[in-house]
Amino acid sequence: MQFLRSTIKAQSSSYLINLLLISSSLCIIFLFVSLFLVGSYRTSDLLSSSSHNVYAPVSLEQIVFGIASNENSWPKKKEYVKLWWRPEKMRGCVFLESMPPDSDSQSNDSTFLPPICISEDTSRFRYTYKGGLRSAIRVARVVLETVALNHSDVRWYVFGDDDTVFLPDNLVKTLSKYDHGLWYYIGSNSEIHEQNRYFSFEMAFGGAGFAISAPLAKVLAKVFDSCIERYPHLYGSDARIYSCLAELGISLTREPGFHQFDVRGNLFGLLASHPTAPLVSVHHLDHVESIFPNLTKVKALEHLFEAANVDQGRILQKTVCYDRWFSWTISVSWGYAVQVFGRHMNLPDVLPVQATFQQWKKGHPKPAYTFNTRELHPDPCQRPTIFFLENVTSGSDGIRTSYRKSYENCSLDMASPRKLDEIRVLSHKLELDIAQLRAPRRHCCDVLPSSAGQVMDIAIRECKEEELIHMH
Repeated sequence: MQFLRSTIKAQSSSYLINLLLISSSLCIIFLFVSLFLVGSYRTSDLLSSSSHNVYAPVSLEQIVFGIASNENSWPKKKEYVKLWWRPEKMRGCVFLESMPPDSDSQSNDSTFLPPICISEDTSRFRYTYKGGLRSAIRVARVVLETVALNHSDVRWYVFGDDDTVFLPDNLVKTLSKYDHGLWYYIGSNSEIHEQNRYFSFEMAFGGAGFAISAPLAKVLAKVFDSCIERYPHLYGSDARIYSCLAELGISLTREPGFHQFDVRGNLFGLLASHPTAPLVSVHHLDHVESIFPNLTKVKALEHLFEAANVDQGRILQKTVCYDRWFSWTISVSWGYAVQVFGRHMNLPDVLPVQATFQQWKKGHPKPAYTFNTRELHPDPCQRPTIFFLENVTSGSDGIRTSYRKSYENCSLDMASPRKLDEIRVLSHKLELDIAQLRAPRRHCCDVLPSSAGQVMDIAIRECKEEELIHMH
């Protein structure tokens, strides 16, 4: 009997131990499953709130524009805005202090222009910058008043002057690189070192245009008037906006496609050496020569947009190739101009900006620019032959642009590129994904057999993985 009790007791203990082991195992499994489910939930929640939004394409309808102007400037500058404004897709306002004298003609143009908004009174704010314009306060408050328009489904607010010319598709591509749910202040500096030193290297210059993500813009609008009261001594509107963003702890994210163009004279060198980033904006076009010879400034921009409207992503993108037979170096700034150098040049010697322009302020010492420059050769015969855009066509086999010789500097031998009359360039529409926009690579080109000695044919293509751009 005692033996039976001992056996039963041992079996019961064994059963309890097994039961405890099974229970412990189930608890561990349940714990792992719970952690997995929680982790999955958090990961999916993170993806839906952040990563999903990053890769969701931005559209023009999700951008709201605030354009600063005044009643005297608007009747003339609206011709620039007509070039890029798309009424059926864009939202925003042009802000004036009062209606322009020709408000009747504005109503006739309303189909092609943004609506006019009248700025609020700013007389309560102090402005103490000697020799400046207190309208800088009104222009700065365009940020606040644009947010107050209370548009729905806004991802970005974009601001500029009435002579800021935007390329809308490239603006969308550029902003698509960033998560609009985070706080971003995107733009660029001046081309002049002294301008940046004086106003700040961390400030987006307003004429180039700049973008503020929606959540940051809403916070900025709430605190902006209190910031204005602390900075009566500043010169411009963009300095006030930068100062308030700095107080919020936000730094500038630089995008090289925004262009202030604080220069005068001939923009050719800057346009022909654009960085490998989409062209987003140009500015100060009233203060420079026409970008195409023998055309007015507005007509010249219309001509550039003929190419941009076919392939906005490729406009001004620089591609370099070589003619081995003549040892020529050819630089294609797509949609604008082709330069043919009558000698071999290594790629790093072709890329610097030709100094065809002058500094913004006359009488200053030799300017220091924020990019590498290359002085023009003193002998015109040693300068490249320039071919400007003549026309652009698009077909099933790609996009064809033709460029005509602009002028002839001197007479050279039969191998001179000045014997050429026309250069034809074949390409395909540049459709870059987010990864390519974030890590851009210059394209390659080939000189093709031409049908005549006065015509050169060039094809642009993606470079092969290990391909180097040099004279083979």
